[in-house]
Amino acid sequence: MNEFSALLESLRIRSWTKNMFVYAGILFAGYWKDPRALAVTTMGVLGFCLLSSSVYLVNDIFDMKRDARHPEKRNRPLASGRLSVITAAITATVIAGAVLAVSWSASPTFALVITIYLVMQLLYSAGLKNAVILDVLMIATGFVLRAVAGVTLAIDAGFSVSISHWLILCTFFLATFLAFAKRRSEVIILGSEAREHRKSLKEYSVPLLDEMMGITTAASIIGYSIYSVSDRTMALVSTKLWLTVPFVTYGIFRYLYLIHVKGYGGNPDRLLLIDRPLLLNIILWVIAVALVTSFFPGTETVGI
Repeated sequence: MNEFSALLESLRIRSWTKNMFVYAGILFAGYWKDPRALAVTTMGVLGFCLLSSSVYLVNDIFDMKRDARHPEKRNRPLASGRLSVITAAITATVIAGAVLAVSWSASPTFALVITIYLVMQLLYSAGLKNAVILDVLMIATGFVLRAVAGVTLAIDAGFSVSISHWLILCTFFLATFLAFAKRRSEVIILGSEAREHRKSLKEYSVPLLDEMMGITTAASIIGYSIYSVSDRTMALVSTKLWLTVPFVTYGIFRYLYLIHVKGYGGNPDRLLLIDRPLLLNIILWVIAVALVTSFFPGTETVGI
């Protein structure tokens, strides 16, 4: 029973919030009111949640020794010895195999996307996490694949959905910002021991990460703003999506405030649970997008 509890902890269910990006497709396309579209996308979200949990297990297996020297990660089940490597490996294999089998039989296009995601994450865990800058870009690409996966699911289900390159870029830069913020937190927490925990951390410094975060935050806000007023968005999504820009701006600025003033930044999923203004802002943004796409739809067909 103790090992089962440790296994559940290693699945990091709290981190499943990252997979909400899969809903972007039906949210911006206005299909969030369609029960079938919502059901299909939810199955995709569940698939990503389970697959990401299997990746966490694999990653923890690779990082056992380094995690044992980390002030926080040493309490993880594998690093602390509460979960055996064999149990973790078998569970990861079974979960990933089941998700891929169901996905390939139900939606080959979606299955291709999550297979690419899985391969990338395995390469990341096996060694690319130690490549400075590339490690962050791979994390960001994983978020883009989540958004693309939601679109492919909707298309395979017969819904008219496409994706804007501006939205892809906005997602990429936002995820890059979050990843750099996490690296900044690790560099500060580990201090001189950062070099011992992960090779890429010895190449980062707080001033460098602050500069990179500044670039990616600006790119995120500008990217979303351009997307909201582009001709394509006006035609396919909503004529009033620009009204949601303040929510995105506040969310990013609030996150920066939590990092620089409150000292947070290590885990985005944890911040969503402990910072009510940030969580409320995200909820209001989702509601705002739903409202403008419903009452001020695009002038042509549906898309994102």
